[in-house]
Amino acid sequence: MDDLELKKIMETLLFITDEPLTAERISKICDIDDVKYINEKLEELKHNYDLEGRALQIMKVAGGWQMSTRPEYGIWIRKLYQTRLTLRLSNAALEVLSIVAFKQQVTKAEIEAIRGVDSSGPIDTLIERKLITNVGRKETLGRPIMYGTTDEFLKQFGLNSLADLPNLDGLVSTEAIAEVNTRLLELNENQPVESQTIVEDITPSNNVEDN
Repeated sequence: MDDLELKKIMETLLFITDEPLTAERISKICDIDDVKYINEKLEELKHNYDLEGRALQIMKVAGGWQMSTRPEYGIWIRKLYQTRLTLRLSNAALEVLSIVAFKQQVTKAEIEAIRGVDSSGPIDTLIERKLITNVGRKETLGRPIMYGTTDEFLKQFGLNSLADLPNLDGLVSTEAIAEVNTRLLELNENQPVESQTIVEDITPSNNVEDN
C-alpha cells in the first residue's frame, strides 16, 4: 500500500481504539514488518494534525500512540457531559499520587512520613482507580509493600513515560526537598537496626515528588 493509504488506516485505528497502540501492534495489523517505517509515518501523521491545527491530535501515550482532543477544547467536552457523574481525586489523593509518581517504589510509611498524616484512604483510592499499584516489597523488616505508578497513570496524564515528568527544580523549593529528606531519614533511624536501609535522596533527577 502507498503512504497515503497507510496513514488513512493508521488514522482509523487510532480513532477507534480506547487504548494506546504501539507501532509494533500497528505493524502487525497492517502486515508491514518495518516498525521503524511505521513510526516514521505516525510521526508524519502527528505533524500533519499539528500543522493543520486540527481539534484532534495524535500523541505518544504510555509507550504507544493515541488520538485525543486538544486540551484547549476540553471545556466543550465538559459541557457535553455535564450531566454525567465524574470522579475527581481529592487533594489528599493527589498529594499521595504526586509522591508515588515522582519518587517511585515508595512504601506507605515513607508516604506518611512525607505527608505527616495517615494515607491509607488515598492509597486505596489510587489503587482502585488503577493509578498506582504494588511493585514489590522492600527488603527491610516486615517487607512492606512498595508502590509505583501504572500505565493508566501515564494515559490519564498524557505522558509517554515517567521521563516526561517535570523536574522538581523550579517546582519545589530546596527547603521543602531538604525537609522531605529529613523526614525519611528520621523514619529510617526509628526502625530496628536490622531493618534500616539507605534512604534515597529525592533531590531533583527527573524522578521527583510534588506536594
